[in-house]
Amino acid sequence: QVQLVESGGGLVQAGGSLRLSCAASGRTFSTYAMGWFRQPPGKEREFVAAITWSGGSTLYADSVKGQLTISRDNAKNTVYLQLNRLKPEDTAVYYCAEVQRRTSNIGNRIVYDYWGQGTQVTVSS
Repeated sequence: QVQLVESGGGLVQAGGSLRLSCAASGRTFSTYAMGWFRQPPGKEREFVAAITWSGGSTLYADSVKGQLTISRDNAKNTVYLQLNRLKPEDTAVYYCAEVQRRTSNIGNRIVYDYWGQGTQVTVSS
């Protein structure tokens, strides 16, 4: 079993920045990739970014390229999401997730095995 705990969310003004963290514990030696997803109010959960654990290859949703940056610290079993130039439409619950099997589809939420509880990001105008 793997436990994922997100932190770093909060209320920020438009144009501001936040850094989200997701700490993993448990059977993390089997991690293939970790991803961030978000769920805006009243909408479906959507892919934001993902990173492979060993090689550090990244994938971003087109809508966030250049605005958000995913990174990881293997020694700390932690993945980060740097949110810059935040807009009100970035308001959402942000979830991290982990997939343990090798997959070419790290942008699809159905491949992920474990999920965190989410952290709220609210951007005021």
